[in-house]
Amino acid sequence: MADSDGMSSSRPYFIRAIYEWLVDNNMTPHLLVNADARGVEVPVQYVEDGQVVLNIGPGAVKFLQMDNRAITFNARFGGLPTDIRVPPHAVMGIYARENGRGMLFPEDEEFAEDEGPEEPPPPKRPKLRVVK
Repeated sequence: MADSDGMSSSRPYFIRAIYEWLVDNNMTPHLLVNADARGVEVPVQYVEDGQVVLNIGPGAVKFLQMDNRAITFNARFGGLPTDIRVPPHAVMGIYARENGRGMLFPEDEEFAEDEGPEEPPPPKRPKLRVVK
């Protein structure tokens, strides 16, 4: 998504930079992903509260590609090879499993310019709770 001054999102660049920094320091990079964002393809059985954490370390994935449109790779889930696709706008953070160092991203970038605006989410149902 281009911002008000016409620049593209910095998020994919930061993701790649933090990934490289973590790998260079022998850390295991993990992505925190908004699994409900448009374009995300992850195994739904691993999604909790609309989020999923993905180990993208070199020993955990095959065919890792990170560009401005998507992060794609193949990984095993429950022993089954699975193709994963995560658009950068769905990445909420990238961090090291070992010490938590990395970067969290603001929620202000909702979509990539080439993908167009997201459809409005369905209305949320009210949550009720018992108050004693």
